[in-house]
Amino acid sequence: MGEEAEIHLDYDRPMGTALDLAKRAQALNRRYPLAADTLLAVALAAAALVSLAATYDELPATDPMFSHGFTLAVVASMLALTLPLALRRRFPFSVAVVVVIAFLVARIVVHVPEANVSLLAAWLMIYSVAVHGQRRFRTPVLIVCYIAIVAELVRELFFASYANGPPLARSFNLFYNMLVVALPWLLGAAIWSLRDRQRKLADQTIELRIEREENARQAVFAERVRIARELHDVVAHHVSVIGVQAAAARRVMDRQPARAAEALSSIEESSRRAVVELHRLLGFLRRAGETDELSPQPGLAQLGDLIAEAGQGELLVDLTIKGEARLLSPTLEVSAYRVIQEALTNTRKHSRATAASVRLRYGITELEVEVLDNGPGWEAEQAGSQAGHGLIGMRERAALHGGHLRAGPRPGGGFAVHASFPLNSDAA
Repeated sequence: MGEEAEIHLDYDRPMGTALDLAKRAQALNRRYPLAADTLLAVALAAAALVSLAATYDELPATDPMFSHGFTLAVVASMLALTLPLALRRRFPFSVAVVVVIAFLVARIVVHVPEANVSLLAAWLMIYSVAVHGQRRFRTPVLIVCYIAIVAELVRELFFASYANGPPLARSFNLFYNMLVVALPWLLGAAIWSLRDRQRKLADQTIELRIEREENARQAVFAERVRIARELHDVVAHHVSVIGVQAAAARRVMDRQPARAAEALSSIEESSRRAVVELHRLLGFLRRAGETDELSPQPGLAQLGDLIAEAGQGELLVDLTIKGEARLLSPTLEVSAYRVIQEALTNTRKHSRATAASVRLRYGITELEVEVLDNGPGWEAEQAGSQAGHGLIGMRERAALHGGHLRAGPRPGGGFAVHASFPLNSDAA
């Protein structure tokens, strides 16, 4: 298999060679811009000298420009027109001034007959100003450079001593050169606008990411505060139960020691739960940003332990799970777990039920939780106490995730708690 893989790679390699070379060249250009511009400027200078030599070879001996030849002034003007482009990204405005002056001196003073590379250098200069120039001065500098180059073209085509040809041909030549010189301006402006938009989008992305992280931190902290308040209610409930059971144990201690022992056992169990909830409460009340070294919050995976704990006394609890379990968000799992825990706690503390059932159903769009018991009908005072201690917290849990909760006596006796949690934003 190793040989076959090597053969496959050999077939793919020639197809990507040109693209790889282009990507490497672009990466080197971005990493070493000064070196790339220097090579380009030197190449333009060499091309200008070669083009100048070819132009002199084509000129007749009787042409006035032929007598100039490769003088020091001619070579210096061509080098001054091309070599400053090595700094076109660092100092675009300074390079523009030098190139325009060199262009005018070469055409007006030195009478250099070369036109191809000279216009190419002017083309690159205008493009560099449009792309790399500061926004405040870019347009005025481009206007001055463009007017200077076009004015020289007008002089050469219509007012110079060597201007010849039909007026229509000269006018068309002028229009063509004006368009050619304007193209780098338009191209550079488009590229600058695109890069500016990319910079703004990048800044907006960073701002949105920071805002999203801050919103996430605030949401997490708000959830911690909410859960801490609800945990406080649970602890307060345990403490109140301990007080009631302690009073009952005190009253029957002399006459019914067995019932007093049961009450003390219940006090012990409630106190242990209160300590656990109090530890978690202290953890949640830490300042935002501090790590929580306590045990993680429970989830639906711990339902078995919760059912076993709730069924240790006279209450028999069974668990039914329907549907395929799905990966939910941690906050939703905590909320669903707490609803079941609070419903079972209230069943044990506020009703004389002997059996309870917990049903968990994973639907396509929602998670349903239902806790039923077979206790006798409640009195109004008991129902009000139940609502004050548990139903408000359970409703807040459901509403936090966009769900709803229904709770109340069952027609045939007992009490029912039904909560639904949408899964559209919590499915993995």
